[in-house]
Amino acid sequence: MTSDQQKARIFGVLYIITFITSIPALWAYQPVLDHPVAYIASAGHDNRILFGAFLELLLIIANIGTAVVIFPILKRLSEGLALGYVTARLVECTFILVGIVAMLAVVTLRQQNSGGPEGSIAYTLAAIKDWTFILGPGWVVGWGNGLILGYLMYRSGLVPRQMAMLGLVAGPLIIVSGTLVMFGVDNAGGTMQSLATIPEFLWELSLGIYCTVKGFRAAPILGADRLPAAAPV
Repeated sequence: MTSDQQKARIFGVLYIITFITSIPALWAYQPVLDHPVAYIASAGHDNRILFGAFLELLLIIANIGTAVVIFPILKRLSEGLALGYVTARLVECTFILVGIVAMLAVVTLRQQNSGGPEGSIAYTLAAIKDWTFILGPGWVVGWGNGLILGYLMYRSGLVPRQMAMLGLVAGPLIIVSGTLVMFGVDNAGGTMQSLATIPEFLWELSLGIYCTVKGFRAAPILGADRLPAAAPV
């Protein structure tokens, strides 16, 4: 197996890990996100929240890994866009990290609850977590994973172009739906945003599975950085 195909499979596995970590983490946070004040006043399920935070830390590592491992290949096509994908992943991870800190702060408030203001602070922290999801996975992902990565995969031919087209369609849908939520036209997690998320979900899942199982397709971009330089005319 060539070095590029090894990177392809690592890339695919890391993408699958982002699903394995992100979806359960969202479930783990639900007691705080649904009823932050009640959570502060209750006996709490701190281990559940801490487990969600741990999963999201793994999510950050996997997110960055998907960008770093494929950067040496994608830069052969366009170093600027490849760097843009890495940057988009880092920005997304920054939003995720802020959300983790907000959830951990709620746990601390519950453990040191002295009554009164803690409930309002918990509500604020839960709202911060909601906004990190809207602006990170709900908006930045449309640019990075959708448009930039979709375009690079389409132009390079590393995956079937019909699959890459799904990313080019999914990216604008995520951006538009996230913008509408930000301006209050739609609710976070509402019908419009949920429908707009489906193509992105299918694009990333199919990309992860394809690269894990099959690696990259034969394409001129593979091994391009190892070709001997052409003799000057």
